[in-house]
Amino acid sequence: MTLLYALSYPLTGPIEIFLLVLLIILICPILFRRIGIPHIVGLIIAGIIVGPYGFDILSRDASFEIFGEVGILYIMFMAAVEINMFHLQKNLGKGIVFGLITFSIPTLLGIFGSRFAFGASWATCTLISTMYAAHTLISYPIVSRFGLQNSKPAVIAVCSTIVTVLLALLVLAGVVDASESGGFRFERFFRLVALMSFYAVGMGFLIHYFTKYFFRKISDQVVQFIYVLAMVFLSSLMAKIIGLEAILGAFYAGLILNRFIPDRSGLMGRIKFVGNAIFIPYFLIGVGMLINVHVIFKSWNVGWVALNMVVVAMVAKWLAAFIASKIYGLKENGRRLMFGLTSGKAAATIAAALIGFQHGILTEDMLNGAVLMILVSCVIASISTQTAAKGLRIELTEAEFKKDTETEPGEYARQLVAVANPVTAENLMKLALLMRHRNNKNPVTALFVRNSDDARRVQAGRNSLEIAVSAAQAVDIEVNDIERYDINVVAGLTNEAKQNQATDIMIGLHRRSNIVDSFFGSMTEQLLNASNKMIFISRCFTPANTMARLIILVPDKAEYETGFQTWVERICNLASQLAAKAIFLSYETTSNFIRNIIISEGYAIRHEYRNLNSWDDFILNSQDINEDDIFIIIGARKGSVSHNSDLEGLPTYLQKNHAHNNLLLIYPEQFGGSSTF
Repeated sequence: MTLLYALSYPLTGPIEIFLLVLLIILICPILFRRIGIPHIVGLIIAGIIVGPYGFDILSRDASFEIFGEVGILYIMFMAAVEINMFHLQKNLGKGIVFGLITFSIPTLLGIFGSRFAFGASWATCTLISTMYAAHTLISYPIVSRFGLQNSKPAVIAVCSTIVTVLLALLVLAGVVDASESGGFRFERFFRLVALMSFYAVGMGFLIHYFTKYFFRKISDQVVQFIYVLAMVFLSSLMAKIIGLEAILGAFYAGLILNRFIPDRSGLMGRIKFVGNAIFIPYFLIGVGMLINVHVIFKSWNVGWVALNMVVVAMVAKWLAAFIASKIYGLKENGRRLMFGLTSGKAAATIAAALIGFQHGILTEDMLNGAVLMILVSCVIASISTQTAAKGLRIELTEAEFKKDTETEPGEYARQLVAVANPVTAENLMKLALLMRHRNNKNPVTALFVRNSDDARRVQAGRNSLEIAVSAAQAVDIEVNDIERYDINVVAGLTNEAKQNQATDIMIGLHRRSNIVDSFFGSMTEQLLNASNKMIFISRCFTPANTMARLIILVPDKAEYETGFQTWVERICNLASQLAAKAIFLSYETTSNFIRNIIISEGYAIRHEYRNLNSWDDFILNSQDINEDDIFIIIGARKGSVSHNSDLEGLPTYLQKNHAHNNLLLIYPEQFGGSSTF
């Protein structure tokens, strides 16, 4: 038995390999950020250095193949799951058009340029052109890091990726088919299109149905994370089986899962953390390990081929971004961001090059040239994306600051969430967090009020506090947990709200204990009389992230209340986070005020208005509320401008007709106070 452990190169032990990879992931961002180079480029360069074509410290074994494949799928999945569906629908047409532009220009330049430069066959030139046209969102993590995933140029570029990859795949399949059979077979093309249609409908239904069911039954976020990954890889596998690229399946899964994973949720935090910490860096290092820079010095022809490929591919992608930016009125930073996102090459290009080489369509020099093109394109794409992202972030921040200065908004919300039941505490806290403004840094107060020493109730309250605190900490929001002893719950709530200067009070809806008990319960009614702050009363049977629509009942003259704009903004934040449609049941005049707030504040949500002329109109519209919806009622305290006799009978109507629906009652702030969000 030896006392010293001898290292041999390339490393073969799992401990040494993983340690070295972790050190690369740790050091590269720190080192390359100091010299102004994107860390994505640093990870690729590190892969070249330690890989088989560098110092041969690491071999590209099964771990890099597995994690590399996972990494590119993860990038595509994150690109889809982070997009706001409102922005996607708004820019989908532009993305498709840009996809056609950024596919056709590189294809045409690639075919004729390769024919002129290499004198190759038309089949070879066509295959090379697909490598120019297809691109990989290799620099997308930079966009995500700057919070620009929903900016217009980013959404257009992401949409275009699917178009280019899909078209490149069809052209590649046609070229390979023609080389094997001597001609293009239309039946194979139509078969692939038919399979794609069945795949889109089938996977869309299955993932949506099972996700909604799973998230309602399972609240453990670790288990939810594993489920999400399973759906991503199931979708990718099915795409691969029918002849598509796996990255298309990952992107499609992200689109379906998008509405179930709010940006401000612990699940989204885990998805981003795991991807950015492990999978994506592993993929980038693996890309570097594929690149053999020595081939440039072995043959002048390889250098010529690589130079030609790089110039034609980059010029073509730049032209496409330039034309699209002129069509859509984008400034320089927007154009450079689109170019950066669509100029990187990895997965689809590697696949096309290997398939072409295996079928004798590409020569070895062309294969090596393609690999070198991948290196240069990744460097250019990363630098262009980072430079553009910085500039665009500055532009957007200055515009937001100017808007805030002009509108003179009030301070951000200070929320007080009262908990007592461990069963409802998590959903109560999550609902409050989803209604916060994205820039709100104020801590949330989680409060348990007790007025007795009953051991069972005290323990239940403390458990509720722990659950609520965990829900807030999962999304990196500071939370103050307070256990307060007071003469009664209402006194504890109002006193704590005054001490913390709370603007919002969130409580759970009272559960009736007997037949003579009221719908709200005496405690809620006392709280409404004791506080003029905005009060939210929630009763949700399903998790918030499984809700499809927000149905909001607004009383007549609600626009005259002090807290009118505030509750509209809270609902807009909620709708944006859930990617849900907001349907307002309101009188025409009130609808106009709501619409103006949504437009002037720039909320990116889908909204619809169903005008009320009488209480009977509400009765008719309320029949359309489903178990997937949350029914939001804007209440009015007695004596307020918007209070009327119809609201007196609302509790009885809700108890009789909506006993099993998700409810959220909002009582706006009364009598003074600035608008908060």
